[in-house]
Amino acid sequence: MPIATTNPATGETLETFEPLSAADLEARLECAAGAYRRHRRTSFAERARMMLRAAEILEAEKDRFGRIMVTEMGKPLQAARDEAAKSAAGCRYYAENAERFLADEAVETTAQRSLVKYQPIGPVLAVMPWNFPFWQVFRFAAPALMAGNVGLLKHASNVPRCALAIEEIFRRAGFPEGVFQTLLLETAQVQAVIEDPRVAAVTLTGSIGAGASVASIAGKAIKKSVLELGGSDPFIVMPSADFDLAVRTAVKARVINNGQSCIAAKRFIVHQSIADEFERRFVQGMEALKVGDPMDPATEVGPLATEGQVRTIEDQVQRTVAAGARLLTGGNRLDRLGWYYAPTALTGISEDSPAYRDEVFGPVAMLFRVTGIDEAIRLANDVPFGLGASAWTRDEAERLRFADELEAGMVFINAMVASDPRLPFGGVKESGYGRELGPFGIREFLNIKTVWIGA
Repeated sequence: MPIATTNPATGETLETFEPLSAADLEARLECAAGAYRRHRRTSFAERARMMLRAAEILEAEKDRFGRIMVTEMGKPLQAARDEAAKSAAGCRYYAENAERFLADEAVETTAQRSLVKYQPIGPVLAVMPWNFPFWQVFRFAAPALMAGNVGLLKHASNVPRCALAIEEIFRRAGFPEGVFQTLLLETAQVQAVIEDPRVAAVTLTGSIGAGASVASIAGKAIKKSVLELGGSDPFIVMPSADFDLAVRTAVKARVINNGQSCIAAKRFIVHQSIADEFERRFVQGMEALKVGDPMDPATEVGPLATEGQVRTIEDQVQRTVAAGARLLTGGNRLDRLGWYYAPTALTGISEDSPAYRDEVFGPVAMLFRVTGIDEAIRLANDVPFGLGASAWTRDEAERLRFADELEAGMVFINAMVASDPRLPFGGVKESGYGRELGPFGIREFLNIKTVWIGA
């Protein structure tokens, strides 16, 4: 894929970018290595001052940054503004808490003194996706820079303006040259960066294939990696749930970010005693959504990010219907300029169809009926993913079982799954490994050093 800004609402390519040459990439890596040697010795107070300035820039110019996001990947404008604001919140969280998270920890042993120190390790490469082009980056960069590491960003090829804007924010915030750099690279150039001895670790959010490739390269180089590889999150509704709230939230949880979110609810598992009414109300909600120009404040669902995304969704839905599923609404590309796909709901989904086990990365919902909590948990876990899960019930025993038995990195009871700077974010199984956010996220790329002082 060329490095280019192409408006998904129109299909028009607005700007193309040349990837870094070998000489330019070498200069950037050397700059990162030098910046790390200096940045790691700065105080938490100095880093926090700059990180808080980055937050101020994001908040003051969220409309500008939001419009860049909309133009490159098509999310509704208000959602893009909110993403810039959330990125600012992530910067503030780590500016205010990093020193406490990384303070030396005394441990009682037979030594005169023993302690654990948390120290940075060097430049960290982030291979980031297009769906949350600011938030995905800041949730890596804020903890990495506050810990004393430096950041190298290889962003998705369809959001280069976002990538360059983020580099600009850190530069304007006062971070010295080389502390955060955007690398406009083609996919084929990434392996050499991971293998470079000046790069200490790599984090990736993306597909299973991309994650397996990056993890393999990092593993051969004996380097730490963190992977977030998406999911097919269940949304379980039991008879005791607040039904009205559950069905309203279900529609929002499926189409957030135009349906292109790793933690969007995708499989709706509903107790059979309430399934007919849930299906009716859910379909009504999907059909009532306003699909249109993402710059229009009234738009609730914009275009998919790329033409390839539309083709993939079309293929998944068509093959699922061919395998016996029934379309309740949607199921087609919209006949208009740009890469739009109708909000869609499917039921009667067979186990051998793409929609049963694969992640469907667009506004397509799969509805299932179950007879009780045992079947709900079994069905929820019967996929290779394990990122998030949402369960709706007022029954305390059911809540405890869902919290304990759902195979996911995050379980939300009576709420849709969401990321929060204060809580660890990540999954199990083929959704990846490692954690972002919270105190766990900032400790992923550190030397957790034992110090023993004898008598």
